[in-house]
Amino acid sequence: MHHKELSQQQIVELASAFYGSAVLFAALDHHIFTHISNLGEKATVRNIAGNIGASERGTRLLLDGCVAVGILCKDNDVYSNTDAGELSLVEGSKMDLSRAILYNSDVYPAWGKLNEFVTTGSPVESPELHLGEDDERTRRFVLSMHGRAMAIGQAVVPMLDLSGCRRLLDLAGGPGTYATLIAKANPEIHCVTIDLPAVSKVAVECVADSGVADRVECRSGDYHTDTYPAESFDAATIFGALHQESPAQIVSILKRVNTALKPGGKLFVLDMMTDHTHTSPAFSALFAINMALTTNNGWVFSDREMKEWMEEAGFSPGETRHMPPPMPHWLVTAIKK
Repeated sequence: MHHKELSQQQIVELASAFYGSAVLFAALDHHIFTHISNLGEKATVRNIAGNIGASERGTRLLLDGCVAVGILCKDNDVYSNTDAGELSLVEGSKMDLSRAILYNSDVYPAWGKLNEFVTTGSPVESPELHLGEDDERTRRFVLSMHGRAMAIGQAVVPMLDLSGCRRLLDLAGGPGTYATLIAKANPEIHCVTIDLPAVSKVAVECVADSGVADRVECRSGDYHTDTYPAESFDAATIFGALHQESPAQIVSILKRVNTALKPGGKLFVLDMMTDHTHTSPAFSALFAINMALTTNNGWVFSDREMKEWMEEAGFSPGETRHMPPPMPHWLVTAIKK
């Protein structure tokens, strides 16, 4: 598979690509898209600046920057959201991606230290920051996972064949979003979702409002070391978690999942993966760097590697299925031998 090669012009554009990200993050931080949606015809610089308590000069430059990169429209002096922006950047909108996007804003400073990471090979910020050490950052991280999981979950849950399954183990289940969506789609299933105590605390809140709280149990735990009762589950899911683990750790997790499953039990692993070259899809290859900057063993593995680990842990892996765009995730299903 050949990658596109950048022209001289595109190389120059790549050097300033972060300008666009910074404009998007600042606009979200100031709730610009939500204010514009509410102001309608009155969305002028003066009114927007007044609403967000900011300088008119700063607001004007930010708004024009948003128009320049294609995330706002401008007609005379009135700004309006694009169709895509109204759908995904206005808070509480149908496909609100604002929280998921702000996760990128949280890791933005880490990317500025990529130089340092290359030299040391170690993360440039403490992984504990978003896993319990900093309450607000942890909460933001978990809610951003919730926003992303809602979008991904609606596409992946219909792809899961859970016929005949009664008990499902959801490891590193974050805010419990996937478990909730699985429970809603499969009225006979009881889900046990497990994550670190600080994450699990936010999960309990998220699940409480789901309408299926009686069938989604949020437990505190740590899949690095936990063991589960033998042959007590029909299926297991590990969604978007293994990209922060080393190969040996992944095999260890999969072996303990294998023990927990009944014979013929199903394992579903959803994650960002690459092809065997580790360079395609491009986003997944870059996300590997993002993981390495913020976690001890973070990276992105290939689906071929995942299947080898599944075999080693006592599973028979099936084919790789790609999530519908724009989601960069791949799903690998395996059966306990």
